[in-house]
Amino acid sequence: MGHGMIMEASPAGTVGQFPLDRGYVFSSEGVGREIDADTAADWLNRQHDKDGEFIWLHFNDLPTVLEGWPLPHVQLPDAFAETLREGSRSTRITHHNQNLIAVLNDVDYDFARKQPLNVATLWLTVGARRLISVRSLPLRSVSQLRQVVDTGTRFRSPMALLIHLLQGEADVLADLVRTAAQAANEVDDTLAAGKLPKRPVLGGIRRDLVRLRRLLAPEPAALFRLVNRPPNWAHEDDVQSLRQSAEEFSVTLRDMAGLQERIKLLEGEIADRVAEHTNRSVLILTAVTVIALPINLIAGFLGMNVGGVPLRYDPRGFWIVTLIAFALTSLAAWLIFRLRKD
Repeated sequence: MGHGMIMEASPAGTVGQFPLDRGYVFSSEGVGREIDADTAADWLNRQHDKDGEFIWLHFNDLPTVLEGWPLPHVQLPDAFAETLREGSRSTRITHHNQNLIAVLNDVDYDFARKQPLNVATLWLTVGARRLISVRSLPLRSVSQLRQVVDTGTRFRSPMALLIHLLQGEADVLADLVRTAAQAANEVDDTLAAGKLPKRPVLGGIRRDLVRLRRLLAPEPAALFRLVNRPPNWAHEDDVQSLRQSAEEFSVTLRDMAGLQERIKLLEGEIADRVAEHTNRSVLILTAVTVIALPINLIAGFLGMNVGGVPLRYDPRGFWIVTLIAFALTSLAAWLIFRLRKD
């Protein structure tokens, strides 16, 4: 994200001291133009004279939103302030007194697990004529939305902005599921080739999918409830777009659940093959030990430094002992392989 519009400190009570990262006013045609904090405050104070317009204010500091601006200029829902204080990170959208409160996330995830999972959270409150967002860290989705607005793309309502962010999150989740499915396909191909892949790779991906689902996927039932009972000010086009987003999330979540089940099956197959390989190794080791047992026993007895060792002075003693050892070893080997065949 580019540099925020953090203005120089000014006397208390003015708006310039507050860290408004970005601000946009959208005309009745849906075209947005960037504004500063003073213009935003003026618009909020005179919003009843601004027919068809709405505003988007994006902040980069939670305490400022809770303790200062924009509270003197716009009434934030109590539930939104509560959500900010809790610092909740699970994606969700709720409906409170004709206001929407949303929590969205950006993730930077490496399936090779060489880099830690980075999560940036965005808290939003959406009303009929305003969208206020607060971030913890710079978000790729907000930067992309700014670029879309700057290119002149039309947004007819604050909910349209929210839906754009929500669809971006759905795309990220779908991409992650595709990447994880590709990793599972590679493991499947390795197993089909008769080789053993690294099992911890699958286990790590399955655990990460559970976490990513919690971070990125809103509860489908809550989304459909919102679609069926939207705020009074919501446009029909926005409700239709929200329904489409809810369906995309539902499909992605079903794919994710199926992928998790598939990974469990692959892990089970890997475990079975490892157990089979271990059993085969133990059997071979046991067979070698049993086959070598006669030779070891004979060598032990004949190696005793005591009197009365048989064939000690017989010139053919070595060949007799060798023949006996060979016969007993052959018998042990025959028994082992016969038992293995059975």
